[in-house]
Amino acid sequence: MMTKGAVFLLLLFSFDVLANNKFSNLLFLDHNQPSPTADLSVIQWLSGHWRGEAFGGLVEEVWSPALGGSMMGAFKLVVEDQVQFYEIETISEVNDSLIFRLKHFNKDLTGWEEKDATVDFKLVKVTDSKVYFNGLTIERISEKEINIYVAIEHEGKTTEEKFNYKKVE
Repeated sequence: MMTKGAVFLLLLFSFDVLANNKFSNLLFLDHNQPSPTADLSVIQWLSGHWRGEAFGGLVEEVWSPALGGSMMGAFKLVVEDQVQFYEIETISEVNDSLIFRLKHFNKDLTGWEEKDATVDFKLVKVTDSKVYFNGLTIERISEKEINIYVAIEHEGKTTEEKFNYKKVE
């Protein structure tokens, strides 16, 4: 059974595009807008072990260096010393651009999405310090700190949430 927080986050990753971008750190593709050309060199700084606080608990992400045209990541949320859910994530080079894909899992590793389904975030834009995916932005503050911004939809209202991570040494 999914927790209330897990359902809340599932809503985040279930929507496609917002018609009106009212967020300061998020960008969204128009319906048929193509993604820009990019490769993994623009986000290689994401590699490593990151930890922060969000949703009343600890969040952790571990990203591998680029290999075979992709980076592999794992996420978990721990609240009151209990895992709430996991994500397996990839950022892959596809059609001369990047795509961020993920699948959610309950703490017992039962999946949220259908067997062959993934939640996909197409690349929108790259700057020196930010990589914008459709509704998800990864920002490099320094070599030891990153922010991840996500659009979260709950009960018809969409908000921009910030996850601040510090590198685990």
